Amino acid sequence: MKVIEVSNLRKQYRDQLAVDDVSFTVEEGEIFGVLGPNGAGKTTTVECVAGLRTPDSGTVRVLGGLSGTKLKNQLGVQLQSSLLPSKIKVWEALDLYASFYRVPANWITLMERVGLADKRNTPYGKLSGGQQQRLSIALALIGNPRVAILDELTTGLDPQARRDTWGLIRQIREDGVTIVLVTHFMEEAERLCDRIAVIDSGRVVAVDSPAGLISMVDRQQTVTFRRSRAFDDAVLRNLAEVTGVSRTGEQITVTGTGNLLLAITTALASADVVPADLRMEQATLDDAFLSLTGKKISA
Repeated sequence: MKVIEVSNLRKQYRDQLAVDDVSFTVEEGEIFGVLGPNGAGKTTTVECVAGLRTPDSGTVRVLGGLSGTKLKNQLGVQLQSSLLPSKIKVWEALDLYASFYRVPANWITLMERVGLADKRNTPYGKLSGGQQQRLSIALALIGNPRVAILDELTTGLDPQARRDTWGLIRQIREDGVTIVLVTHFMEEAERLCDRIAVIDSGRVVAVDSPAGLISMVDRQQTVTFRRSRAFDDAVLRNLAEVTGVSRTGEQITVTGTGNLLLAITTALASADVVPADLRMEQATLDDAFLSLTGKKISA
């Protein structure tokens, strides 16, 4: 079931075209990524989806066409620029947001779930960056939404806080919430998202799974290792998956496609060769983005 349908969306601010003919759909239960550099039009796009901005043209349908209060009760939003008063306590923020909904989630349970029970009486301004983001997630979920939009959720977090937040996002999806994740972090998109819309200069340049986007770049893989003893290169060259074999001293470099690693290790085992320092390299989401847009995203 499609829970979000965006068709030919366009939004302009004076002389700046922020969103230019954007189209995509989001399936129920998936984590859908909106990936692109700062200024690409990601936030404007999801703000139109959330009903916070009115598009100049195009259509947006959420949950079959909900709008107004009905949409608000089914859609949770955490925006990139979301901030709370520095002196409001964690429990006060949750209690306040719960009052906005007719049937809110139990905010005490939600507070425990996002790992903030021991920060119940801590003012927002005293929370760490990761704790503030966890509170933002809790506030986005306080209305028991079917869909949650999370915009640049882990910007500014240290690596551990970022990975903790990723774990929380996975838990939310397991509970049946569809997630739209706006990000410019390649690793975040590749690890979390089922599908990704790559946006550049206000336009969608591709929509696919992370693996699908990567496969657009180059299907060739590279495996390197050091040999434990001498062997004939034909052991590897004769494999259907192998396109090339080269040597630099004791290091062997093999290029190929398909299930290259399994083919190599199986052939070497048959030849009684044990590969050391075995490494595999293949195209990444960074490579895919560069190929699709001609640009790199700086984290």
